[in-house]
Amino acid sequence: MFLQWNRFFSRYCLALLAGTSILIAGVELHAQVTPGTGTRVDGCWDDFEDESWEFITNLPKSSTNVDKQTRYPLGQSTNSIWTESAKRGQPDVIQRIPTPAGGLPGSKGALLMKTLHTGVPGQGSRGTNQDDLIMQGSMISVSYSPSVVTRVYIPPFEEWEDKTGTSFGFRAAVKAPMKSKRSRSRRRFFSRSSGYSTKIETIYLGMFIQFNSKTDSPNGEDSAMFVVRADTMGQDFIGPEIKQTGWWTLGMSFTPDGRTHYYASPGVDPLTPADRFASHLPYGTRIQSFHTAFFNVCNQDNGRTWSTEWIIDDPAMYYIGR
Repeated sequence: MFLQWNRFFSRYCLALLAGTSILIAGVELHAQVTPGTGTRVDGCWDDFEDESWEFITNLPKSSTNVDKQTRYPLGQSTNSIWTESAKRGQPDVIQRIPTPAGGLPGSKGALLMKTLHTGVPGQGSRGTNQDDLIMQGSMISVSYSPSVVTRVYIPPFEEWEDKTGTSFGFRAAVKAPMKSKRSRSRRRFFSRSSGYSTKIETIYLGMFIQFNSKTDSPNGEDSAMFVVRADTMGQDFIGPEIKQTGWWTLGMSFTPDGRTHYYASPGVDPLTPADRFASHLPYGTRIQSFHTAFFNVCNQDNGRTWSTEWIIDDPAMYYIGR
């Protein structure tokens, strides 16, 4: 589920930004539904306005993806909307703060996330890792055109962790039919089979924010861009360049034709159809249902360097009644 960027690919992306215009991925539009359309799902949103809002960490956190250790009880917010990822653990700092300037009108609270130990608690590693904060979800068929929206505060580039790679992710867990190869013995038994089986699996889509440090840049400037999971072939693709920092509104919608639609816009105004920058049948399959949203916070996991500070506000899930 985590975006692994090797040095070659990072420089390739930088070269694209420096020397050419980026073709933003997309396909012919089918049944577009702007995220935030319809009815907000009860219990699947948070505005962080409650001054008593708190996250109970229940340390040490889980690191199943690294050392196969799931450490219960999992961390959880006092309003029961947010939980630690059993697979990766939650960010080391999850704190309600006053809303930064330029946020939603009337908003007095937002959520700050940053992390230090993204791998095994108390240990560093030589690679990049991530922590996850998972939102309370609700299974919604794509026949109801579910969507999810959040506001994200993108800090000035001089405040980012100085590394080229993924720093943040706004993600969705969905279910879809996925093909996999049968074992050799099963192919012999089912002689007329194509050698593939299909089953409903959870797949993880979404938008990453990649920082391109000026220390790696051919033009000596910091930059950032969206990288999106996934296109029809299951590959991550480059989205819009981030040309201004501050508040952004991000969204994803899932329509009855099985497609996922990706939206991004600077500012905090509601999304519009013009903010869509890509639509895909991810992994070449049709999404059947949306289940939850979550956030990634990433760093070098060297035990010394904190991640970039990420701030979100008013994440919410929606659906359209039949």
